[in-house]
Order: sequence, then structure tokens, then C-alpha cells
Amino acid sequence: MSLTSALSIAQSALLNTGRQTGVVSRNVQEAANPDYARREAVTTTSGSGARVTEIRRATDAVLFRHNLAALSAQSGQATVSKGLDTLRLSVNGADNGASAAAAIGDLIKALEFYAATPSNPTLASTTVEAARNAVRALHDGSTAIQTFRSDADREIAAAVDDLNRLLGDFETVNREVVAGTRTGRDVSDALDQRDALLKQISAHVSISTVSRPGNDIMIVTGDGATLFETVPREVSFQPLATHVPGTPGNAVTIDGVPLKPGSGGSTSASGTIAAKLQLRDTVAVTMQRQLDEVARGLITAFAETAPGGGAPDRAGLFTWPGGPALPPAGTAIDGLAAAIRVNPAMDPAAGGDPQLLRDGGANGPAYLANATGGASFSDLLRRYADGLDRPIAVDPAAGLDDSRSVVALSSDAVGWLEALRQDAATGSERKDALAQRMGTALSNATGVNVDEEMALLLELEHSYEASARLMRVIDEMLATLLAATG
Repeated sequence: MSLTSALSIAQSALLNTGRQTGVVSRNVQEAANPDYARREAVTTTSGSGARVTEIRRATDAVLFRHNLAALSAQSGQATVSKGLDTLRLSVNGADNGASAAAAIGDLIKALEFYAATPSNPTLASTTVEAARNAVRALHDGSTAIQTFRSDADREIAAAVDDLNRLLGDFETVNREVVAGTRTGRDVSDALDQRDALLKQISAHVSISTVSRPGNDIMIVTGDGATLFETVPREVSFQPLATHVPGTPGNAVTIDGVPLKPGSGGSTSASGTIAAKLQLRDTVAVTMQRQLDEVARGLITAFAETAPGGGAPDRAGLFTWPGGPALPPAGTAIDGLAAAIRVNPAMDPAAGGDPQLLRDGGANGPAYLANATGGASFSDLLRRYADGLDRPIAVDPAAGLDDSRSVVALSSDAVGWLEALRQDAATGSERKDALAQRMGTALSNATGVNVDEEMALLLELEHSYEASARLMRVIDEMLATLLAATG
């Protein structure tokens, strides 16, 4: 080997070591960045030595795809779990103390005390006041549910706006990747940015990617709608200013295809948007119908019946805008929980007589049960108490058993939400663990191991020292040669 060849090889080695050291140093610098993929300087050998031909970025398409799916599932589950906690606190209160079930329990106690001493007018007023508290619990619960739906609408709108922004950023980065690939530039940083954007997009909606020529990719949602193909597809949503019972929310559409909401406590929703749609259109709507059915049950249980027959049952202690007729059996009436009220004829605050609860007659003389005016008359009060434990037909839309008493129905409504919260908590644990495992697996495959990088840096240092030593030897040999020929 000539001295010229040896010098060329030594120079190439120094150049390669410098580039490799720069790559390793960058890896160490970005070790804490979860969106950074490890780089590797790839060398090839030739007659004049080795040279760095490319900077290769670590990738694992399968793990990355599974990681996106896990992130979507985790995000959707966390949204459902948080939303259920919010609903529980706003509708039922801490320890369910503000629930309709708790208020009905207090009403039963007041009714039993009144039935034991029906001659006491104070107990009559106390019972009517307990009825007013039950009405207030239903009103407050209904208002909280519709407020929750309106809040969910605003959050969906914000998520859609963020998704559209991310798709716009993705278009810019994707163009950079495609253009750089065509010209042979190193696009590793742009690929890191593109993958980071995909992770953020997957937090909003379930996605999969399709690779295309030139390092281009297409994004498709889990429902099969095209989210991105060269340019972003339209993601649209129009929130409602307010929500009222029975009013459906607007859909989120991606490229004209409605996004499906999730279902279940361990939700099928992937991404925040589908999860919020589930909370707004399934969970909250079902809770509202449960309250509406509890309200209907109260009106029915306290209905006045004409002792002699020949007259239809009429609304008694509780009434509604359709009163004095009773609500139809077995059919939920949208917004009934927000419309129920204490009958003014029995409400002292409205000038009524609370003792009509004992005697009957709020709907006229035909409905008077205590015809003799006996102060110890309690038959009607006991009948009302029994009515609260008597099964009624329940609308299947309430998501509960089709035949339950008012007391059981109100308790089941609380239990339904608690069971859903438990399922959501279990699902969160499982999906958090999966997302963590997938993230760790992807990091192990494409991330930076500082120990390995430092070991490689030490090897490069030794290589640099060897190349520098060779350069000194060649320099001495050339000096000796020049001196001999001088």
C-alpha cells in the first residue's frame, strides 16, 4: 500500500469518525425526547477506505401502528372515565347525597312519620317540603345533565379544531418528507415530526396509515373514512348553543362520514372525540331518561283515585305540564324530570293545603278519601307509601329493568352509573397498561439507549485515536522520505 493510499484511508477514517460522533452525540442529546428515533451512520467500504453513505433512522412500522392504536384507546377511555366522574358529582353529589334516590328516601321517612301521626299539621307540611326536595333533586339533576351535554359539545368543537390544526401541520411536514426523499436529503427530523403529529392525531381519533411511493402516507380513520390524502379532508362539527332533553346533538363528520360514538364503560371509543360523543349522546341521554322515569313514577305513585270510581286517576302530590292527567304508562317523557312540580293545591308556599295529602280532594270532591274528616285517617298516606314500592312498567330506553318500583328505580339509576364508572376504571387500568407496554416496546426498538450510545462513543474515540496515530506515522514517513531525497 502506498503512502498516498494510506493517507487517504486515514483521512476517510477521521471524517467518518467525526460524522459518526456527531450522530451519536445527537442521539444522547435527544435521549429524553419520546418523539425522537435513534439515528445510525451507515458506512460502506471501497478501495480508498470507508465512507458514511447515509444516516439511517430506526423504525418499526408494526410497533408504531400498535402504539397509535393503544394511544387512541387510552385517550378515549380516560375521557369516558373522567366524564363519568363529572356526571356523578354534578348529578348525584358527593356520596350520592344529592341524588333523587336520597331525596325519595327522605320523602318516605317523612311520609311514614306523617302516617303515624296524621293529625299533626306540621308533619303534613314537612312531608310536602320533602316532596319539594325530591322535585328539586330531579330539576337539579336534569339541569346538570343538559349542562354537561353543552360542555361536551364545546369540548368536541375544540377537539375538532385541534384535529384540523394538526392535519394542517401534518400536510406541511409530509410535503417536506416527500420532497426531501425525492432529492435524497436526510429527512429524519421531518419523519420524527410526522410521527409525533400522528400520535397527537390518534389521541383525538382512531387512525391507521397507508404508505405510498416517495415516503408519502395516507391517513384513514378506524371507521374507514379518509382523514388525509395529499391534503387534509374536512372534519366538521356544529355545536348547539344549548341542550334540552330529547334534543339530539350534532354529529362529527370526517370527509362527510359521521364519526361513531363509543359504547360501554370499558368503552369501544378510540380517541377523545368518539368518547365525548358517547358521553353526550348515550350516557347523558340515558341518565336523563332514568330521571324522567323516576319523575313519572312519583306522579303515578301519588295519583289521586276517586273512591267511588267513575273518574280517571289524577295527579296528586306531584303534577306536570300535562296534568291533571297522568303520564302514559311505560313510556319515558323527555324532560319530565325538569317539568315535575309539587301540586299547588297541596303546596303551602303556593297557598295550598298540605293536609289534602292525607284527605285527598286536590282534584275536587270526587277524589276526597277522608269523607268524615277524621284526624287520624291514614289510609291514603299508607297507600302512597305502598305505591312507592309497587312495580311500574319502565321504558327500555332508560337502560334499566322493565318493571321496577319508584324506590328501586331511583336506586338502580345510581347503581347504573356506579357500575359504568367501575367498568370505566377497570378499562382505564387495562388500557393504560397496554399503552405503557406498547410505548416501552417502541422505545426499546427505536429509541435511544444512553448506555449503548456512550459505549459506541468510546469505540469511536478509540477509532479516532487509531486514525490520528496512523496520520502521525504517515507524516513521519513522508518527512523521512522528503529528507532522504532532499
